[in-house]
Amino acid sequence: MANTFTQIHIHAIFAVQNRMSLIDKSWQERLYKYIIAIVQKHGHKILSIGGMSDHVHILFGFRPTQALSNLIQEVKRDSSEWINQEKLVMGKFSWQEGYGAFSYSKSHISQVATYIETQEKRHKKKTFLEEYKKILQDFDLEYDEKYIFKRIDD
Repeated sequence: MANTFTQIHIHAIFAVQNRMSLIDKSWQERLYKYIIAIVQKHGHKILSIGGMSDHVHILFGFRPTQALSNLIQEVKRDSSEWINQEKLVMGKFSWQEGYGAFSYSKSHISQVATYIETQEKRHKKKTFLEEYKKILQDFDLEYDEKYIFKRIDD
């Protein structure tokens, strides 16, 4: 699109179905590379990716040539198909319905990238749910507890 100028930075978060700890360290980096390829295929720029065994964070420069919901849907669909085709988990892998997506200014990118890259350290002090709720509160977003990423036993 000629004469279209944007600077949109998105931090997306999505969880494994029932927040089960299925993303094993032995193939986590391969998963991240696969997700990066999906995002880049659409012309978006990955700035950081990370997570834990039950969820993923992606920070990327978003081009307005695609709906965000379509991109996240494709990332989740294609990556779960890849995990299942590669037989990386016993049974069927799927991502939990829904996601969080938050926009940040350029001045916050370094801070958000550090947050994503230090997930292991951070989750020794706070749970995923505690941190996710804090993000929702920081953005003044109302939410219903029943729609927050839940574990199967919650």
